Amino acid sequence: MTDWTMSFPGNDIVRLAPTEKRIPQEMAQQRLGIIMNGVTGRMGMNQHLIRSILAIRAQGGVALKNGDRVMPDPILVGRNEAKLAQLAKAHGLTRWTSNLNAALKNREDTLFFDAATTKLRAQLLRKAIAAGKDIYCEKPIAETLTDAVDVARAAKDAGIRHGVVQDKLFLPGLLKLKMLIDSGFFGRILAVRGEFGYWVFEGDWQPAQRPSWNYRKKDGGGIILDMLCHWRYVLDNLFGEVKSVSCLGATHIPKRWDENGKPYKADVDDAAYATFQLADGVVAHINSSWCTRVRRDDLVTFHVDGTLGSAVAGLQKCWSQARVNTPRPVWNPDVPQPIKFFETWSEVPGDNYDNGFKAEWEIFIRHLYDGAPFKWTLVEGAKGVQLAEAGLRSWKERRWIDIPALEV
Repeated sequence: MTDWTMSFPGNDIVRLAPTEKRIPQEMAQQRLGIIMNGVTGRMGMNQHLIRSILAIRAQGGVALKNGDRVMPDPILVGRNEAKLAQLAKAHGLTRWTSNLNAALKNREDTLFFDAATTKLRAQLLRKAIAAGKDIYCEKPIAETLTDAVDVARAAKDAGIRHGVVQDKLFLPGLLKLKMLIDSGFFGRILAVRGEFGYWVFEGDWQPAQRPSWNYRKKDGGGIILDMLCHWRYVLDNLFGEVKSVSCLGATHIPKRWDENGKPYKADVDDAAYATFQLADGVVAHINSSWCTRVRRDDLVTFHVDGTLGSAVAGLQKCWSQARVNTPRPVWNPDVPQPIKFFETWSEVPGDNYDNGFKAEWEIFIRHLYDGAPFKWTLVEGAKGVQLAEAGLRSWKERRWIDIPALEV
């Protein structure tokens, strides 16, 4: 079994290994009771429940330094009892409830996880913190920076452990990109260009691939709030701390149809075009759109240029081109392009990676039980909201916005 080892600022070592096999020898098993809120939705169900927690249970838990294993024991929480019962039955689980308050009172369940709507997240996190629960949640952690900082301070004051999902750091493509960075492959990094998104059908003659709340302001929708939170931790961890942002948002498609086929007004941004100034002079630009048709290697790509080499990373794969292998194009619009540019790139090897959401779950669980380093806390989540709020302000005021250090 191959281990992939990556280091991030603030974390000594991050090891991502393929799915562990069951270990037959005798060992102590420790139970981790998890209140999982919002797992009937797409992300909560697929990535967090099925591909993370249930996968960890199937492999026999998370191994600790002393040989013990931590076995997650989830209780599914949501508003629709029928969906909860069906989901639990489908996966051999017996614990579910629509009563969050009752679940929070159970002292045997010590971790609260939330993947429900952004609109209610800050309120639910405060309630869980007040109940003494450790916290692990999706991003954004709040709709506003004020609420995000308030939640992070509440967690700090309560002395609980807390973490935020930063899943894109654990994508195979970005892990390969991180390996190139750590090896010095790029030399001095000059610029980063990101392209993210795809065409989300309006819902009239093709069902939409994303929930309708994503496009309604009153429900906490908007691509800037959603995606700039991602780009904050990707940029900070891989390329340099974000120092300022210039962002233009757009509502390209103002009318969509919901899950019941009813038309509604889409009143938030469905595309964002953002430029970032990073530490050490690195410039990044990322286009995020639910209104674009894909003609690139993947649904998200990051093109990184450096003095000694360049690379393009997608979700799974990464291609590189060193300075010594760079072709010499000459501008001549009067003849067909003689260079087949895609063929001049080499794929970075490696294909034995675990699911990124599951990998971070395991790191967080080891943080709870082994005290292993974990830097992706609610403070990091608040930084994401800070950048999203600055992006919205930049769009509104049509100017660059500086990003000050965040004090919590």
